[in-house]
Amino acid sequence: MEKYKNHLIQNTKKILTDWFEPKENEGIPQRDVYRFLHSIKGTAGTIQLGGLMQVSDRLLLELDENSKKVWELDELRNFLFDLMELTYEYENFEHLTIKTSAIRPSNAPLIQIIDDDVSMLILLKDVLEEKGWMVITNTDPEKAVNQYFEMHPDLLILDIHLPMKDGFHVLEDIQTHNEKYFIPKMIISIQNDKQTRIKAYQSGADDFIGKPIDIAEFIVKIERHLQRKKMFDQSVLIDELTQVYNRRFLEETLPRYFQEYKRSKQVFSISVVDIDYFKQVNDTYGHLLGDRVLNEFAQFIKRSIRSSDLIFRYGGEEFVIIFPRTKNKEAKRRLTELIHAFSQKVFTYNEKSFTITFSAGLFTVDDEIVTPEEAFKYADHSLYEAKRLGRARVETSRRTLSYKKNVLNVSVIDDDIIIRTMLNKIIESIDMGHIELNIAVFENGPLFFESGRANDGRDHFLIVDGVMPIMDGLEVLQKVKTGPHANLFSVLMLTGRKSKDNIAQALKLGADDYVTKPFSMPELQARIERLLKREK
Repeated sequence: MEKYKNHLIQNTKKILTDWFEPKENEGIPQRDVYRFLHSIKGTAGTIQLGGLMQVSDRLLLELDENSKKVWELDELRNFLFDLMELTYEYENFEHLTIKTSAIRPSNAPLIQIIDDDVSMLILLKDVLEEKGWMVITNTDPEKAVNQYFEMHPDLLILDIHLPMKDGFHVLEDIQTHNEKYFIPKMIISIQNDKQTRIKAYQSGADDFIGKPIDIAEFIVKIERHLQRKKMFDQSVLIDELTQVYNRRFLEETLPRYFQEYKRSKQVFSISVVDIDYFKQVNDTYGHLLGDRVLNEFAQFIKRSIRSSDLIFRYGGEEFVIIFPRTKNKEAKRRLTELIHAFSQKVFTYNEKSFTITFSAGLFTVDDEIVTPEEAFKYADHSLYEAKRLGRARVETSRRTLSYKKNVLNVSVIDDDIIIRTMLNKIIESIDMGHIELNIAVFENGPLFFESGRANDGRDHFLIVDGVMPIMDGLEVLQKVKTGPHANLFSVLMLTGRKSKDNIAQALKLGADDYVTKPFSMPELQARIERLLKREK
């Protein structure tokens, strides 16, 4: 049976490649699609691939064999998507049935592992992701620290012995920058003596586990740390760094203002504010100064607004201000004054001075029809309009969601037509709010570089297969990471499960994450969402 199963899968992929690869292919007649599905149904049923038989049968019911319709390629890709996804899974996994489970959310607990032992990284990543957690890894301590601040993991695991900088120094750097955040940290090490353990705890570790690692004990400890982290996050109402209210309290508080409005008809205004070019502050002066800027900004706003006004840290450099009993014109005047006053504040770093501005979006609630979610969205969209129009300004919303989005390039390079199609579909389904995803797929590296997308100056999220003809994924990665726009690229590498050397090389060359084949599409979707939303 295995021989016939492989023959069916390869034949299916060949037909799909013949249909979708040729650039001059203008369409596929419906009679060809009908015969294709009919053949799959018959063969799949015979060789006991029940899921494939059921999917092809369901699709056949939607077709008329005698129709003269010619399918456009994009329309046909969407129509055959379930069949293509199941074909991929039958090729890579055993004992499959038709999936009904929901996609795992992209907010699953995120664990970061820093270790220069790639074999250990691969093992721990596999073990922990089987538990439903998401894992990012790195062998380079400098890059790992930047990744830590960008991704905000729920748990950090790091080895003591690292190249260039040992785990103690990494931990101390993070503690210096991040002492006000509660993120559990676990040291792993072949050195398991009392002195080493004491030094680990003195450096800021919450736990220590010796190598070789007892996996069962390791998992239990991680579960406990993640539970503590979740309980802490759910219990606090004040943001640890800025000492203003946090997002959780905003989500509890905002609906109360709407209830009060329905009772009293007293208007109020909501503003979403964001520090301009904050990423440049982190990149130029480091995260320690970036945290100081966030803290001083929050305290500046808190001191400058009325006692009845409320400020919340929504996330990153984005804050929300609620102005009770305040109409649009008055709220805009106050925000304009705040922007001007804050722009006069001088920050210093190593005898260098600089100033910072912020932008604001504003929405005034004066109608019972508006929901809290809609009001926040209107204010948020106005913020992005203020950014688009030059920053350091206030824009107000009149209940219109029309605005010009920022663009993020997303490119997929993989020689497998089914994987390219599935990834394209996954990415198209991701809602990035103010960011428009400019998606393109390529069957090899040269076509990607010939397209000019690598040099158009936009932020770029690249998903690339590690093993391809003509130009493999490592060559693509090396070219983008040594090119003039290297800092604009985030790269997710698709690699074979046993390709230890490839994984090590990918991480060394600057890949932000890797996923081993074969992979679960729901898991891959969750990971892509997490990495993409880092770009916001």
